[in-house]
Amino acid sequence: MPVGTRATVKTLSPAQLAEAGSQIILCNTYHLYLRPGAELIRRLGGIHRFMNWERPVLTDSGGFQVMSLQGLRKITAEGVHFQSHIDGSYHFFTPEKVMAIQNDIGADIIMSFDECPPYPSSREYLAESLRTTLDWASRGKIAHRCPEKQALFGIVQGGIHEDLREESARVLMEMEFPGYAIGGLAVGESKEELLRITSFLDGILPEKKPRYLMGVGTPQDLLDNVANGIDMFDCVMPTRNARKGTIFTSQGKMVIKSVRYIEDESPLDPECDCYTCRNFSRAYIRHLFSVDEILAMSLASLHSLHFYHELMKNLRQAIAEDRFAEFHQRMLDKLSAQEDGQ
Repeated sequence: MPVGTRATVKTLSPAQLAEAGSQIILCNTYHLYLRPGAELIRRLGGIHRFMNWERPVLTDSGGFQVMSLQGLRKITAEGVHFQSHIDGSYHFFTPEKVMAIQNDIGADIIMSFDECPPYPSSREYLAESLRTTLDWASRGKIAHRCPEKQALFGIVQGGIHEDLREESARVLMEMEFPGYAIGGLAVGESKEELLRITSFLDGILPEKKPRYLMGVGTPQDLLDNVANGIDMFDCVMPTRNARKGTIFTSQGKMVIKSVRYIEDESPLDPECDCYTCRNFSRAYIRHLFSVDEILAMSLASLHSLHFYHELMKNLRQAIAEDRFAEFHQRMLDKLSAQEDGQ
């Protein structure tokens, strides 16, 4: 899922997102609550009409953003008191209020309000935090106004401790959510620890309900975690990196600002048929970046999203044709052998 934090994926129109292959995008509850406000979005017909996006939308709970406001928030059993990073105004998020905000926004998939503990955290802190998150999940599920229209996911927490992760998953499964997210990873732990937890949860979470790994990641992360049973991902990486000139391709990462591309007439990715690769050279896109043209960010983002969507499409096809292991290894070898790395 491309990340459209404020009801837009930066530099790309909804038509461009659809052309790139985006089937669903993520918007951010915290940011939309502050501006323009969930009530305004509701009055204007909901998030789809507001941003003219006819395909599905997922909203996160805002928990990660609130928890990252070091010095601007206080966690209690009831919820989180916090100050806006924009104007310093005071707000209070409870599971019930977060559910009402997401109900007003009108996304197709919405998230339970959770505490996303920082890494590293002590086991004692993680255990206490988990009690809070599970209580909030129960309260939010009760407060959810339109379960027939919006699928509410529970969020599995517990840090890098398998017993806490199992407890979290099993309690949430007893609540019978239509899908399950895995939060609190990709926050500083090693890739080995992340993969250990997703592999562990693969044997616990229901096979017939979607599993969503939040905030991940690189093409290799997608490959490795699909192998661990993950179905859904979101990450700012393809678009944020592209806007800064680092582009994902079938040959690995490309730093398009490099002088090596100053006269290169080939497309960003010779194996890609996206609008950018069909129409523009590396030399031209490098020029656009060198003179700070907005089109540079748009063309690079369009390609990187197309690359990610094609990777996921090919993963789905490989699974359907029972050749996932071969595809997984071939892609890993290809990406690692041709990494640009500059």
